[in-house]
Amino acid sequence: MLAAAGVAAACSGSSTPPQTRSAPTPPADWFVERAADAGLDFVHFNGMSGALYYAEHMGPGVALFDYDNDGDLDVFITQGQMLGAGKTISQALFPPKGPLPPKGRLFRNDLQVRADGARSLHFTDVTDASGINANEYGMGVATGDYNNDGCVDLYVTTLGRNQLFRNNCNGTFTDVSKASGTDDSGWSSSAAFVDYDRDGWLDLFVGHYLNYSTDTNIRCYSVVGKPDYCPPHVYSPQPSHLFHNNRDGTFTDVTAAAGMSREFGPALGVVTADFNGDGWMDIYVANDGQPNLLWINQHDGTFKNMGLLSGTALSAEGEAKSSMGVDAGDFDNDGDEDLIVMELTGQGSDLYVNDGAGVFVDQSARSGLRFKSLPFTGFGAAWLDFDNDGWLDILSVNGAVTGIEELARANDPFPLSQRKQLLRNLGNGQFDDVTSQAGAVFQTSHVGRGAAFGDIDNDGDVDVVVANDNGPAELLINEVGNRFNWIGLRLVGAQTSRDMVGARVGIVRGGGPTLWRRARADGSYASANDPRVLAGLGGSSEMPRVHVVWPDGRTEDWTDVPINRYTTLKQGTGRNAQ
Repeated sequence: MLAAAGVAAACSGSSTPPQTRSAPTPPADWFVERAADAGLDFVHFNGMSGALYYAEHMGPGVALFDYDNDGDLDVFITQGQMLGAGKTISQALFPPKGPLPPKGRLFRNDLQVRADGARSLHFTDVTDASGINANEYGMGVATGDYNNDGCVDLYVTTLGRNQLFRNNCNGTFTDVSKASGTDDSGWSSSAAFVDYDRDGWLDLFVGHYLNYSTDTNIRCYSVVGKPDYCPPHVYSPQPSHLFHNNRDGTFTDVTAAAGMSREFGPALGVVTADFNGDGWMDIYVANDGQPNLLWINQHDGTFKNMGLLSGTALSAEGEAKSSMGVDAGDFDNDGDEDLIVMELTGQGSDLYVNDGAGVFVDQSARSGLRFKSLPFTGFGAAWLDFDNDGWLDILSVNGAVTGIEELARANDPFPLSQRKQLLRNLGNGQFDDVTSQAGAVFQTSHVGRGAAFGDIDNDGDVDVVVANDNGPAELLINEVGNRFNWIGLRLVGAQTSRDMVGARVGIVRGGGPTLWRRARADGSYASANDPRVLAGLGGSSEMPRVHVVWPDGRTEDWTDVPINRYTTLKQGTGRNAQ
């Protein structure tokens, strides 16, 4: 295993000097685009030749994960291929840029932090040296340490056969797709590693989209009669799959045994959380044009779809919307997991507010989210506290799925570009659109798809990597969040030292509500996020009590966790909590 350098052992060490911050003056640009400066040189190739194949406008996804255990986040981005039987790259409308043949790329983060806290961020393309050969038509990516060896593994979903790359703990990966039993085929979208049976081993949920191939591509037209991409309802959906970890490097498809084979839709977004507060992980699936699914864990290896009864299957008007990106988080600081779901232009995104028992109320209109998001088709999105004030905000990455007429009239061959959106949580159930203040990168337009969220430069605020369809990857560095105080936590198992995704953390403060955050890598769209917990403390400089609810149900407290640095909490080293 490569040596860990940037994240401390339990309750010791730091990646930034400890200091308190208060009442800062915000910079001119809250987020600054740094991909070119940092060497994150990636341009997505979607294989379009003018035939309007459906798949060419649905990827790519992106992952933030520390594959080499050096304490900073590395980047993997899925890549497309030439679409259409017999078609060659020479027929592509937009030839691929970068190494050939096109395949998913791994970039190592070579972050350097000087003694004064100044940072130098640089990425190195290590794809070839890593042994990762993601050579299918890539869609999404999930990350998790499935074999409990302390190194994060990589699962790539595709239009074709999915690939599982086992991390060898020495900077290289081995393709174990077939041997593991996870070489799922069809058209997969988002996926998530989740320990649904609380046995200490990560299982795998794979969301499937449509029964589709380029050979059966249907010709569709826009409202003005021009050839355009089809809506999803012209194809039938594929069942999603649940794989149980056999603890020996293999998985078993338990979709039918778990009760998930009879109800399914065209899945695009997936997020896992304990939605009803019973201590067991549930699974929420955002479907494109059909009712969303909320799979509630029955504690016996089975799940029950409570989407309709919970109020999360449809909009407040009873409409099955075009759901894409999704995330779960406690936006109102009441201790439970609320949902955001990104929707189609003209539909408006959805906010489902949890009552703590897994019953939700649609507050999309009342919060202002629906009206403010109407112009956009949202894909990658997350709850994130971008300004570290203790309230979860929303950032969405947008791009249309049918041609935008004004762009088409300007002869744009891929007329789907939209700008990003940033909504600030006002702490009263309302959101303010602060996109105009977020920086110049929020005024540029791309066909946004995947987005991964995490602290890339380890300075105490959430950054974003955006994967654009048929466009360059973007690196959004947060310049405003770390001006307030924060606490950063990595939660690892007692024996395995793997990230304990699914663990819930209560940041108990004397002067405000307890902040509940979840260690998670899933959510957004077809992407994988930083599994560390990062909570903004606003102007408070007190050292909070940290309460952890581990995935197996055990609880522990820590009272000596410093602020404004990252600390690793190992299960079994805290004080048992009642």
